[in-house]
Parts: sequence; C-alpha cells; structure tokens
Amino acid sequence: MKTEPKQESELKQSIGVFGGSSILIGIMVGSGIFYIGSYVLERSNMSMGLALLAWLIGGLVTLLGSLCFAELGAMNPSTGGIYVYLSEAFHPVVGYMFSFQSMLLGGSGSIAALAVALPMALKSFFPMSGGVVKIIAIALIVIFTLVNYFGVDIGSKVQDFFTVVKVLPLILIIFLGLFLGDYTPHLGVAQATAGLNIFEVIRMISFAVIASLWAYEGWTNLNTVAGEMKEPQKNLPKALILSVGFTTIVYVLFNLAIYRSLSPEFITTSIQNGELYLGTNVAETFMGSFGNILVAATMVLAMLSSLNGMVLAFSRYAYAAAKDGLLWKTFGHIHDKYRTPDHSLWLQMVISIILVMTRDLDQLTSLVVFAGAIFNLLSIIAVPVMRHKKPDAPRPYKVWGYPFTVILAIAAFLVILFSNLLDDPITSILGLIVPLLGAVAYWYFKNKYQAPPTKGAQK
Repeated sequence: MKTEPKQESELKQSIGVFGGSSILIGIMVGSGIFYIGSYVLERSNMSMGLALLAWLIGGLVTLLGSLCFAELGAMNPSTGGIYVYLSEAFHPVVGYMFSFQSMLLGGSGSIAALAVALPMALKSFFPMSGGVVKIIAIALIVIFTLVNYFGVDIGSKVQDFFTVVKVLPLILIIFLGLFLGDYTPHLGVAQATAGLNIFEVIRMISFAVIASLWAYEGWTNLNTVAGEMKEPQKNLPKALILSVGFTTIVYVLFNLAIYRSLSPEFITTSIQNGELYLGTNVAETFMGSFGNILVAATMVLAMLSSLNGMVLAFSRYAYAAAKDGLLWKTFGHIHDKYRTPDHSLWLQMVISIILVMTRDLDQLTSLVVFAGAIFNLLSIIAVPVMRHKKPDAPRPYKVWGYPFTVILAIAAFLVILFSNLLDDPITSILGLIVPLLGAVAYWYFKNKYQAPPTKGAQK
C-alpha cells in the first residue's frame, strides 16, 4: 500500500502575550538606554524638559507605528511580518525588497553589530585585541543560533529570562535616582528655546526625537513571529502595546532618574568629554564600585537579550520568502523535531559571521537605516491600502483613532526620512542599493520557480 508523503511540519504556536512582549522588549531595551540619553539631551540644547519631551514623542511615534502593525498582524497573523504586509498591500516585489535587505544587511547586520558591541563594552574590564573581539562575537552568534535552532520554546524562554533579569537592575537604578536623588531637575524650556522661532524649535525637537528613536528600534520585529503566537489576533496587539508602553515608561523614568541624581554641571561636563554612560555614574553615586559592576552586568544582559531576540525574529524573513518560492526552497525547510526554520537560521548565521569579519561593519550597518525607515513608512501606508482593497476582511483589531493615527504616523516617518536625507544624503542613497538589488533577485526567483503571487507564509 502506498503511503502518503510526510507533510512538512508547521511552525509551533507557543508564544503568548508575555513571551511576545519579552521578545520585543528584549530587542528594544538594549545597551542604547545607557548612552542614547546623552545624545537626546545634547540635541535638546541641554534642556532636560525638552529631552524628556523627545523621549515621550519617540515613544508615541513608536506606539502609533505599532498600532498600525497590530491591525496588519491581527488581520494576517502569518510568519514574515513586513514582508507579508507589503507583498499583499502593494506588490510581491516590494515585500521581497524588504526581505532581501533584511537578510543581507538589516537583520544580519544588526546581529553582527551587536555581537561585536558586546565584547567591546567589556574591554575596560577585560582588555582584549580586535581579533579576540571578533572571535567572541562569532561564538555568540553560533551559540544563539543553536539556542533558537532547538525550538522556539527554548528561544522564547531564554528571552523571558534575559528580559526579566536585565530590567530589574534598571528598575533599581530608577528607584534610587527618583527617590534618593538630591537634585530637582529644571524642566522649563524657555532658556533652551530663547531666540528661536517656532520652526527652529520644532526642528530641534525633531532632531532629538530622531536620536531617541534609535533606542526604540526593533519594534517591528514581533510581527515576524506572529505565526508562532497563541491566538495571534488577540495576543499580538496586546504584546505590541504592552511592550512599547513599558519601554517608553522605562526610558523616561531612567533619564529622569539621571537628572535627579547628577548635577546639571556634571552632566554637561561628562557629555562634553564624551562620557555618555550617565547611568553608570548614577549607580556609582549610590552603590560605589558595585554600581559599576551592576551596570556592566546589566549592559551585557541587555545585549545578550537583544541578540537572542534578533536571531529568533530575523531568521523568519528568509523562511517566509522561500515559502513563496522567492528564495531557494531549502530555506523554507522546517525541522521535523524542533519545528524551527533551521536552514534559514544557518543562512542568517553565515551572513552575520561574514559581516563580523568585515572591517567596515559600522558603515555597512548604517546603510540600511534609511531603507528601513522607508519600509516602516510603507507598512503604515499599507493599513489604509488594505482597508480599501479588502474592506470586508476580518479585522480582530483596528487602529485606534483611524485615520488620524495613521496620518500622524506617516507624518512622523516622513520627518525621519527627510532628516536622514538632508543630514547624510550619500549614505541614504547607498542604503537603497541593496533593496534595488532585491528587486532584481525577485524577478530571477520568480522566473526560476514560476512562483504564484505571494499570499504570505502559511501558519
């Protein structure tokens, strides 16, 4: 009797609201919280009031974007995230251009950069050569690839552990600064804005908000594992809103704790001298040398958490593309036992290691920033596009305050795009090269496999 061929294993749906929130918080709350605040304050003309406003606006912009993503994710809870949304709203080539740049630069480049940043953050404690830094970075990439290879349950639980452990010291620093700090921060804005017209004030605040947004980077990545969430129509919006809201509160209170703990003169002098890790000074003020160790340990945990979350989330782009016949079919393979996209994980690991070994890693990673903002903007525009194309499609979650929410989100990202284009036009233009190459690759694979129009990776 002829047996039926074995069906390919499906991705396991085992991530809940807390697991989804911890993945996103783990990616967003990284080492940036310890130094980005200095840039935000500097761009706010050293006004603590404007700096806190910039953090709030940055969180609001991120929340507006996440609300749009929540509607798209609940409507189509398929693994692949932005790739699926852009393919369905506009054209498969648009989704593939995003997926292609994420595979080569956006995702793998972020993993490589963070893997290198982790040992470099410890060089002051343990001196090491550049070669040793790269060896440790490669080892970290391999380790976390293996962790996520053996199952999304393990990867998600590791993420839960790192998220809880790294947030606790941050909460401790916030508590010490807010309740034991000796300084009352001046939150007025008159001095910082004296002699400026309204447009110059808006430009200054926008410049500070752009800096804060780097600390929120990664908020789009939960949607890439929507197909592995339990009841994604309900849990995805909840996880997005909870994680972005929690992160915003932590960022604002953390910076407020710094202003309560350190004198304005000390803060200004430190930033002018390039000493940006003001959180370290807060910890040292209240806990001495132990504070330094605590902050260093927190930074390591933050980066480990972010690295694990990135390895888990970014590998799904190659999987989704391969499932639609727009990449070699082997990368759509699911491990029979662990039910993870194993070949996609190996591809991501190899590319990340190659990037670690590239001397111009920082420049290479920065090239994707402009392209990433474009795809985020297109994903937000996809909300009204999909409402027009599929008005009767089930929408378990709808964007609050539509269409004003979407309009505000679009306006915010347009400001980001124009600011980057004006500040660094060459890098912005170069950042489009890889997505354009992705368009070429799309037509190649489409003709090679004669793929039908994409419907996104199936659950």
